[in-house]
Amino acid sequence: MNIDFSTANRIIFGAGELLTLRKIIDGKYGKRVLIIKGRKYPNPGTLFSICEDAKVKWTYFNVEQEPDIETINQAVRLGREKECEFVIGFGGGSVIDTGKAAAALLNNQGSLLDYLEVVGKGKPLKNPSKPYIAIPTTAGTGSEVTRNAVILVPDKKAKVSMRNAYLLPEVAIVDPELTYGIPRTITGVTGMDAFTQVIEPYVSRYSNSLVDIFCEDAIKKSASYLLRGWKDGSDYEARDNISWVSLMGGLALANAKLGAAHGLAGPIGGMFSAPHGAICAALLPSVMLVNAEALSIRGSHLEKLSRFKDIARWVTGKENANINEGIEWIASLCENMRIPRLSELGIKKEHFPTIIQKSKKSSSMRGNPIQLTGQEIEKILELSF
Repeated sequence: MNIDFSTANRIIFGAGELLTLRKIIDGKYGKRVLIIKGRKYPNPGTLFSICEDAKVKWTYFNVEQEPDIETINQAVRLGREKECEFVIGFGGGSVIDTGKAAAALLNNQGSLLDYLEVVGKGKPLKNPSKPYIAIPTTAGTGSEVTRNAVILVPDKKAKVSMRNAYLLPEVAIVDPELTYGIPRTITGVTGMDAFTQVIEPYVSRYSNSLVDIFCEDAIKKSASYLLRGWKDGSDYEARDNISWVSLMGGLALANAKLGAAHGLAGPIGGMFSAPHGAICAALLPSVMLVNAEALSIRGSHLEKLSRFKDIARWVTGKENANINEGIEWIASLCENMRIPRLSELGIKKEHFPTIIQKSKKSSSMRGNPIQLTGQEIEKILELSF
């Protein structure tokens, strides 16, 4: 058993732990910080106060959409202009990823395209990033503990990654209190992204015993708490556990890869303005079904097939649950949380060939438990439509 595990240098989890930031930044990283944040939510007042108490001068940059090349270039220009010595990301996955890329470029020469996969040169970073503290305010991507930043490239209609161990944050502070009261629609799509990110690494061809521990715990917690948190934003026990699932998803995907749901969600997200978590959720039941069928028909990787049975047992609570019952349970969860189907996200069947072609270049597809044919990928899209 060979395991190579990477994550943020330090992870702090718990309600109210945002306040630990005061001690963390006290004289350690410098006196000028670039704060990357969302425009509307949450209120950054406490964060600004912490910086002022620590005598750290802050400059903020708002992220209003999924990060694209121009957004990140603007953040980097501001950080250089203000001579910022470290970076804090305070927001959802788009904010955290923007902060990762900005912190890296603030300490490296060249343009963002030099370092992007697929559409760029994919060059490795030469220098470590500026110290980066990631503070997620949604429970979804787990980006605070991963080594990549997902970037939208509009002219290519693609989402691609900037990927390097230097992108791992110096500190990740996961404070579930920051997610309390998030609207139901955001809870559903971000929560399903987190759920997908503990299912796919568990069945991935790169799964390992350490990641399995994270995934089993988080899959069970997703089944118990995701719908509860969606129904009631003031259910703090549910919110805390959904934040935990998101963190486990980040740890899992960074160390065991993902699969076809994310392999398809990347191209779709680049082509259509739809929430990433909604795309993953729309695809997940069909991806599980087609993967299970492919594993069964080809009689290969049967150990992976047994993992789909594990998931069925964990989500249904039935010891003898079969794979189809697990898939139906997840499909019902999506329906109960009013997750839209692909057809409701602006996708048409005429787009399927382009999506299939682009998905084959996705790094997430390499983690899928079995290599899928074009016909099998098309079946996933048809069933999710």
